[in-house]
Amino acid sequence: MIRINLKKKISQRVVNGHPWIFNNEVDIIDSEVKGGEIAEVYTHDKKFVGTGYVNPRSQIIVRLLSREKNVEINEQFFYDRLIQCWEYRKKLGYIQNCRLVFGEADSLPQLIIDKFNNYFVIQTLALGIDVWKPAIVAAINRIFKPAGIYERNDVPVRELEGLSQQKGFLSEPFDTKITINENGLKFQVDVENGQKTGFFLDQQDNRRTIQHIVKGADVLGAFTYTGTFEIHAAHYGARSVLGLDISENAVQQAAKNAELNNVQNICRFQTANAFDVLKQWSREDKRYDVVMLDPPAFTKSRETLQKAITGYKEINLRGMKLIKPGGFLVTSSCTNLVSPVLFQQVIEMAAKDARRRIRQVAFHTQSPDHPVIWGMENTHYLKFLIVQVI
Repeated sequence: MIRINLKKKISQRVVNGHPWIFNNEVDIIDSEVKGGEIAEVYTHDKKFVGTGYVNPRSQIIVRLLSREKNVEINEQFFYDRLIQCWEYRKKLGYIQNCRLVFGEADSLPQLIIDKFNNYFVIQTLALGIDVWKPAIVAAINRIFKPAGIYERNDVPVRELEGLSQQKGFLSEPFDTKITINENGLKFQVDVENGQKTGFFLDQQDNRRTIQHIVKGADVLGAFTYTGTFEIHAAHYGARSVLGLDISENAVQQAAKNAELNNVQNICRFQTANAFDVLKQWSREDKRYDVVMLDPPAFTKSRETLQKAITGYKEINLRGMKLIKPGGFLVTSSCTNLVSPVLFQQVIEMAAKDARRRIRQVAFHTQSPDHPVIWGMENTHYLKFLIVQVI
């Protein structure tokens, strides 16, 4: 096995359990590495750190799979690890639909597996885990006997690893539009063409938290995607619900989901740029009881973090201006570079600029099938906040 020795001065991150080792932390590699191989990692004074996969083309040269000595990385390893992931989800009650594997949080770096009923969607986002894709598929088949498996590796981050973007069946072909149940509601998941793996499971618990504040309310939702929050609002007794999204396809899918749940008379959806509409409607003095904002990540790099902060402040300021006194703002950020504290500060700044007083009702992260590991900021990415706007 390849042996890698680290420099004397390495980040405390590695010592504290983070699985990423950057190329500037490596001192010696004892043999030629092409990429995708398994290696043992040691400190400068020959203390064992862990076993992981290597890619010299990546800034993150090693991603650790295990901290235990003498662990063999083979098909059985991935079977055992997936069993551990499944047992954890079952204990928490995430059985029908869940994120079965959440990358680094499940000690399987850059592997994502989402379960929709008995269909599975896989992303292998680094070379070293992509090499083991057949073993991962074999483990899924062995544990679940799935109705189907689909690969959604059509993501640009793979190119940084020297991998191509691709998607397709890893099982016999099946109808890629799947209907799932969430909180007593039905939603269609398009695993072939939907965003990410087709559906955002990370908000499934948060969607229940709006049930009391939307009763009898006029509700506006921006960045609606396929209408999940809006349809929950209608189901929980909203008087009227309007959802906005810039994507015509998303709006069409949201309308279909409304029909699936027989709330099409309460819920309507409109194709629009949320930034423009929120600004225009605040000038027109439109008012809602509840405004919900669930935008996509505004940045993936620290270089554009300030721009993202400005974007979050802007949409929340505009959202608050549309809320009747005593109404509620439901707002989220999935940008992992925006910490929970920073997000709260942005909302506070927006409130001051909107000249509105706010008080916190709820502040959550993603659902527990997306576990948070302290010290790994990429696992603590979702911030979900409800405030009353006075």
